Amino acid sequence: MDAQGRGRADDVDPADQWVLNPRTGEYELRLPPSAPQSPVPGPRRSAPRDSGTPSPGDGGTTGTAGRTATPGREVPPQRRRRSAPEEPAPGRRGRRPAKKKSKGRKALLWGGGGTAFVVLAAGVGGYLYLKHLEGNVTTTDVGSAGSSSFKKDEAFNILIIGTDKRTGAGNEGYGDKGSVGHADTTILLHVAEDRSNATALSIPRDLIVDIPDCEVTQEDGSKEIVPGDQDVRFNRSLGEGGRNAGCTMRTVTEATGIKPDHFMMADFNAVKTLTTAVDGVDVCVEHAVDDPKSHLKLPAGESKVEGEQALAFVRTRHAFGNEGDLDRIKVQQQFLSSLMRKMASGDTLTSPTKLVKLAEAATKALTVDKPIGNVGTLKDIALELKKVPTKNITFMTVPVIDNPDEPKPVTVVLAPGTAEQVFNTIRNDVSFTEVEKKEKAEKKKEAAAVAARLEGAKSDPSEIRVRILNGGAPGGSASQELRYLQNEAGVTKSENAGNADAEIARTTLEYAPDQADQARALAEILGLSGAAMKPGESVTNAQGLPTMTLTLGKDFKGAGIKLDATSVKTPDVDKTTADQKLCAS
Repeated sequence: MDAQGRGRADDVDPADQWVLNPRTGEYELRLPPSAPQSPVPGPRRSAPRDSGTPSPGDGGTTGTAGRTATPGREVPPQRRRRSAPEEPAPGRRGRRPAKKKSKGRKALLWGGGGTAFVVLAAGVGGYLYLKHLEGNVTTTDVGSAGSSSFKKDEAFNILIIGTDKRTGAGNEGYGDKGSVGHADTTILLHVAEDRSNATALSIPRDLIVDIPDCEVTQEDGSKEIVPGDQDVRFNRSLGEGGRNAGCTMRTVTEATGIKPDHFMMADFNAVKTLTTAVDGVDVCVEHAVDDPKSHLKLPAGESKVEGEQALAFVRTRHAFGNEGDLDRIKVQQQFLSSLMRKMASGDTLTSPTKLVKLAEAATKALTVDKPIGNVGTLKDIALELKKVPTKNITFMTVPVIDNPDEPKPVTVVLAPGTAEQVFNTIRNDVSFTEVEKKEKAEKKKEAAAVAARLEGAKSDPSEIRVRILNGGAPGGSASQELRYLQNEAGVTKSENAGNADAEIARTTLEYAPDQADQARALAEILGLSGAAMKPGESVTNAQGLPTMTLTLGKDFKGAGIKLDATSVKTPDVDKTTADQKLCAS
């Protein structure tokens, strides 16, 4: 929008107010002199007042692009200075600044992992503007349902909730009228401690769960306990009876054993506004779609959807598979993967206009828990998610089966065995994709003598004699590891010796010099490093035979999971990754 077409100052597109600062090489948000002062706190970026005649780029009170302003009067733009080509041309103040790839990118933060996170990370352009975005975000007090703070050096779980709530013009035909919204779409996003991978686990809304009692904070600050329910659909954990997102978080913890640290929630408007902000998202269908219920019409092959059409794509049940919720979840996962790829594209990252629109749309659509509802934490989350490669972001659905208690099943229950395997893999921070193993700092420092402990002859597993102590691993770990060693690894001469005298951070294997061949064989089975092997003395077991001692530390990841593994053989379940381009069928 140019100066001649501008009306009130607050009608200016925020994207038109970003200009390139020639001194820093970065884009900054500049308001015209006639615009009202921003309520956002922060220092002014104008040059200091000078008593003499202002020199180029260094004046009295300066407005946009270096123009000098007199109080109460707006000075028209100067002519372009041909003698100073390094300064931005001040002509039309609404003009988009020239792209400067190497420096302009410094102001852009990219993160991947979930729709809302991706958008927030991509939309950050500076402290002042992020403070403005913070004012767009709604927060909810979830109490002890989540974590009290965000920690950058730990694995974390974010519960992403899409509700069927009606808000905004044009949404009268959607959702649950008069309700705060149910948990229509729910994804538990786990981000690994080393940021090498992430898992986005979809939870079916028709999954039968137990909803625990939940404490809810009212608008006046008072607390109220909303009674729980047994054997009900998961989507009722939000909205019904006044339940908030904290109740959904507690339900996830109860059902999976995985505690969400934080949540982010959006409604129907989010899909429409976000896809419009990035000029559409690419999708693919194997067959032409004409669904009268969702009003989705697409030709076979690839298409671009945005706004109303994008919402129809993620909501349709009748266009794909067996027309159920599980097939719709797969389509939604493909849609999110495509959206992530669009965010990572140069077309989005190098466009200040798209980034500003994206940030505005995302933050206005979001509700989050209070600990992450501030500018610093949102920035930290974005930076941590920036580290996760899209090829190692796995999308999958909680393994389920039809509810056996229903003559004609319309709900689902957890798949025996397989569901717990998936939950256990996530709890132990293990990747569902093959990721590059990162060399640990302590391994770099290992002396040649320490590394040599792994070199040499190895005994047959049946000859290994070892006792197992729990020295800080979760309860029952020694018993579980014993069963694995005896039944699957062939280490039949192993025994459970209970708890160690003290907890240790890292698992160790102590052995006598004449047991080195046994120690090397067990180290290979367990994935122990040379540093974990401790030459010393053996102990005598009940039969009077010398026995090695394996002490499971806090780094123990689970029975059968190698201690040096960043990824392992995972449960046989359907899954995709964010870098895959798939067609819905």
